[in-house]
Amino acid sequence: MKVLVTGTEGYLGSLLPPLLIERGHEVIGVDTGYYKTGWLYNGTNITAKTLNKDIRHIELEDLQGVDAIVHMAELSNDPTGQLAPNITYDINHKGSLRLANLAKKAGVRRFVYMSSCSVYGVATEGDVTEESPVNPQTAYAECKTLVERDVKPLADDNFSPTFMRNATAFGASPRMRFDIVLNNLAGLAWTTKQIKMTSDGTPWRPLVHALDICKAIVCTLEAPRDIVHNQIFNVGDTSNNYRVKEIAEIVAEVFPGCELSFGTQGADNRSYRVSFEKINTLLPGFKCDWDAQRGAKQLYDIFSRIDMTPEVFNSPGFTRLKQLEYLIRTQQIDKDFFWTKTTVGV
Repeated sequence: MKVLVTGTEGYLGSLLPPLLIERGHEVIGVDTGYYKTGWLYNGTNITAKTLNKDIRHIELEDLQGVDAIVHMAELSNDPTGQLAPNITYDINHKGSLRLANLAKKAGVRRFVYMSSCSVYGVATEGDVTEESPVNPQTAYAECKTLVERDVKPLADDNFSPTFMRNATAFGASPRMRFDIVLNNLAGLAWTTKQIKMTSDGTPWRPLVHALDICKAIVCTLEAPRDIVHNQIFNVGDTSNNYRVKEIAEIVAEVFPGCELSFGTQGADNRSYRVSFEKINTLLPGFKCDWDAQRGAKQLYDIFSRIDMTPEVFNSPGFTRLKQLEYLIRTQQIDKDFFWTKTTVGV
């Protein structure tokens, strides 16, 4: 199968192509290159040939001969969405819908979209399922719901979309992110020996390791069409629903000498537990291999091996909001988040 992966220079995108290539698939990538500086360690010896292009500029000819698209190249996380909500909608909603329409026109048969459990927002009644009402609290989450809504009607006998609502990712990646909860707490534990929670840590968050997300994508691409056609899957394991305070306690236990403290109830009201029964029951070959304890230990081992410094942990390339703010401040990207032309004099 010829698979086009968008976002191959991102946190998940750098992990997925080697898995697909090892299974015999041909992989090509697309990435605009915002986060090229965020390289934490040499984690793979296989990479996909990547087209340096904004998804808003992808054309029909870029998709010729492609059997499947895995689309993950959007502006990531809530703080980034709040930085420029209009651009978030332009890229994450309009750009993704445009890509899906182009894919259908080009004869791409499968379209795997990286959605998010953040669409559930605030959920108070038990573990939410794929049938539960969505309640997005941010521009980022709202765009996920809009893409799901608008791409589902495109499904037909020749075009088969699948929507993967990932739990909050964690774990090591060469293109590391330190702006997601477990990874951030692990970085603080390593560099400061302290985790000072500003909240009481009571909200619930479902977690899923980056490699388990990639495993779910591989299983989806290789599954019989009737199982995944126009389906939504929560991606994770029900046992990996944690309160934020539990995540902090796990990290503090794994990182020797780390002091842990909590604050009062925070302003962030997002809290939800998620059921992952559907994906674990229906998707052939899928089962999570990682939990928070194992993921924290993986990060501890990598930080030890590379002797990670506070400067590395705090560098913009590993935090989406910091990097975009840097690119805007230095006028490397314009108000629409397109790269500006730079002329270097001799």
